[in-house]
Amino acid sequence: MALVSADSRIAELLGELHQLIKQTQEERSRSEHNLVNIQKTHERMQTENKISPYYRTKLRGLYTTAKADAEAECNILRKALDKIAEIKSLLEERRIAAKIAGLYNDSEPPRKTMRRGVLMTLLQQSAMTLPLWIGKPGDKPPPLCGAIPAASDYVAKPGDKVAARVKAVDGDEQWILAEVVSYSHATNKSGVLAPMCPRAGGRWAPAAHARSLQPQDDYSVLFEDTSYADGYSPPLNVAQRYVVACKETKKK
Repeated sequence: MALVSADSRIAELLGELHQLIKQTQEERSRSEHNLVNIQKTHERMQTENKISPYYRTKLRGLYTTAKADAEAECNILRKALDKIAEIKSLLEERRIAAKIAGLYNDSEPPRKTMRRGVLMTLLQQSAMTLPLWIGKPGDKPPPLCGAIPAASDYVAKPGDKVAARVKAVDGDEQWILAEVVSYSHATNKSGVLAPMCPRAGGRWAPAAHARSLQPQDDYSVLFEDTSYADGYSPPLNVAQRYVVACKETKKK
């Protein structure tokens, strides 16, 4: 029943998202005439080689209208991003509910190991589908947005991707990418599933922090790999979603 309800809500949200996309295009088409006027006014000013009071007043009005048009389009896009985030959340909830109910089946049986190149491609594809947070001027990014850490009382939900520190067969501890499947309030611990786990005792390449990152930019990360002479693999591009700050624990 819950799965049917989720499907119905997703279909409803997709319809609303479609309307918002249409509104965005309509808003953009409506504002295009004003942008053309701005361009033509600048061309006339260059031809006459002067900035008269008339042109100042006209441009002020045109830019005021352009700013209002841009804000209107931005508001529609924010609503669309909210719809996308809600759809993805419902899809994730449905996936987890189906898994719990025993109805979830992969197209192929899970593999214990996966080549790093294949894994990185899958992770990149997943990261690229994350909804963007686009704040208004003066807004601060919320927790778990980019490099912003979670709140101190945050409890990971089933389906969350986390960095888990586990003991390997040889007894060494290493960080892996894992998926939360349960949480125990009694022990304050989460149960995780780790179908994809490269050796993730990585370090950032210095160039990764040389400039401000854009939403689509990756980090350049070195991974521990004993098959290389220096103990690290060549730098690999890793989506921002999978790079988190790590506090090294002191060995006793």
